[in-house]
Amino acid sequence: MVSIAAGFTGQTVITTFEMTPGTCADLLEELQAAYAEVIRHQPGFIAAGLHVNDAQTRIANYSQWARREDFMAMLRTPEMRERNRRFSALCTRFEPVMYEVAGVV
Repeated sequence: MVSIAAGFTGQTVITTFEMTPGTCADLLEELQAAYAEVIRHQPGFIAAGLHVNDAQTRIANYSQWARREDFMAMLRTPEMRERNRRFSALCTRFEPVMYEVAGVV
């Protein structure tokens, strides 16, 4: 379960996906399968959450990793390289951005 706390020393990655409402459900299924079958089993994975906007034109993926290097290694696996190509086919763009927790209110 995702837990956001001041003092978290791991790596937070927020990835946004932009798509049409017609492909939102398909992309969400692909992302859920990737987490169930590949990502959650990678070294350093802590937790993640998927969020869909009301218009079904954006998905925000919040994930936590022990280290930046763990996230980068996951992206380089053959399984994720193939899945990222499928994600690209279902959306107009997606962008993972790394963050540090700066505060919690």
